[in-house]
Amino acid sequence: MNMKQFFMTLCAVFFFLGSQAQSSIKSTDVLLKEARQQAAKENKKVFVIFHASWCHWCHKLDTAMADASCKPLFEKSYVTCHLTVLENGDKKSLENPGAMELLKAHHGDQQGIPFWLIFDKDGKLVADSQIRPEGASLDTQGKNIGYPGSKDEIAEFQKVLRKTSKLSEAEITLIGERFAALKGS
Repeated sequence: MNMKQFFMTLCAVFFFLGSQAQSSIKSTDVLLKEARQQAAKENKKVFVIFHASWCHWCHKLDTAMADASCKPLFEKSYVTCHLTVLENGDKKSLENPGAMELLKAHHGDQQGIPFWLIFDKDGKLVADSQIRPEGASLDTQGKNIGYPGSKDEIAEFQKVLRKTSKLSEAEITLIGERFAALKGS
């Protein structure tokens, strides 16, 4: 094999590997379908979190939800589905195809991240991360909670948990306390 053939073969291998890496990012439709199927099987809801690699508050939310005292509580009621959006530069390839469109459809594109949605097992939106006036519909744009760290944000988050989960009041209180404590860490 001469140098030209070797170089062409090497380029073809890198091109193939690069295209395989690109296609390993699942689309939003696929991720939501998988999450809904699992939720239906386990009688849970789907907790969708929009996040990005650079987002400090997104990492805080993941840390709080994965905390040893909180993780089993969230797993009792939810199948969690992360969707990557708003990446920059060379990390743009990490974004899930279709995630930005879903974020926009739920008024989250101008709200900042983390932004979250909760769907029932059939795919119907039952709650999201927006604080709205009492009685306002989910179609009404509100203010994004993001990471629930302030007293008002935690109270709103706990209201969402009461509405969408199988958690007891003591468990919901524990989650609120952990989120408040972890905000400063």
